[in-house]
Amino acid sequence: MDPVLVRGVSPAAVVRRVEAAGLDSRAPLARIDGPESVFAMLAPRLALGEARLRELVGSEVDVIEAVSRYLVDGGGKRLRPMLTALGAGAVGFGGDLPSLMCVGELIHLGSLLHDDVVDGAVLRRSRPAAHVAYGNAATILTGDFCLARAVLLASTVGGHAAVTALAEAVTAMAEGEVLQLQRAGSLGTSLDEYLDMVDKKSAALIAWCTAAGALAAEQPAAAAALARFGRGAGVAFQVTDDVLDYAAGTGKLAGADLRERKLTLPLVHAMARVPGLRARLESRAPTPEELPALVAEIRESGALAAALDEARTRVENALAALDELPPSRDRDALAVLGRYLVERAT
Repeated sequence: MDPVLVRGVSPAAVVRRVEAAGLDSRAPLARIDGPESVFAMLAPRLALGEARLRELVGSEVDVIEAVSRYLVDGGGKRLRPMLTALGAGAVGFGGDLPSLMCVGELIHLGSLLHDDVVDGAVLRRSRPAAHVAYGNAATILTGDFCLARAVLLASTVGGHAAVTALAEAVTAMAEGEVLQLQRAGSLGTSLDEYLDMVDKKSAALIAWCTAAGALAAEQPAAAAALARFGRGAGVAFQVTDDVLDYAAGTGKLAGADLRERKLTLPLVHAMARVPGLRARLESRAPTPEELPALVAEIRESGALAAALDEARTRVENALAALDELPPSRDRDALAVLGRYLVERAT
């Protein structure tokens, strides 16, 4: 399955269209003018990163390799390798880029394996979640394997600054996940608390991925700028994913967050717009039969558009950090990709 950023659009599909038109996807592009040009530019780097990822999830322990390959074969956005490749390109990183691109993705894979067990998720990427296919114990321990391999890889190809920053990001992720677990079903969480949780559980790793090449190249000022961009884009990305929870065709059950009464930005806006919604949700969780009508009610309230406006603002503010980097096609591509992280939901 092709890695996807949005339903029906994938980097691999873009490259096939470019080559079908008689163009060489490996040739430099004159300019970066949209997500398809970014995907085409990144295609050779993504192909190398994907091949390396499949090597890294291999193991002499059969069940570990089976579980990790099951998730890798399911596809995914591959956003983190993209951001690592572009951030590294923007600073002229000359090391082992395919391996560096895999660090954040391995952390992400490990966290998905853990999260689906904790959440009791049934589907992941339109297939039964790994724990449904292989059991909780094997899935949790394979998640540990992915996390450990990522840290070792960061140390090997990134050096001290990179692995230290990664440890800080993974610590923040764990704190964010626990905060989300503690606040599950609590609609009294403030907007600031929600955004802090998002910053920890999602944006911290995206910030690291964007800055990884600069950290490895020992360019602290560039790393700080790239991390600021990645953090803002990461918050916007999670908010957009929260909006997409109300959409069909994402590979997950529509309204999964709502069913769990998980406070997200779309729900914050919906409760301010739909009379009595908060009281209804505080009294009890919606039944599976009630969920479709409730999702439709929230869609019609304008809450999703309001949340996307907040995500756009986050991206636009984050773009200022890129001005601290020298002009390059990779820097331009970061800006295009940052905006696309929100526009994929429209």
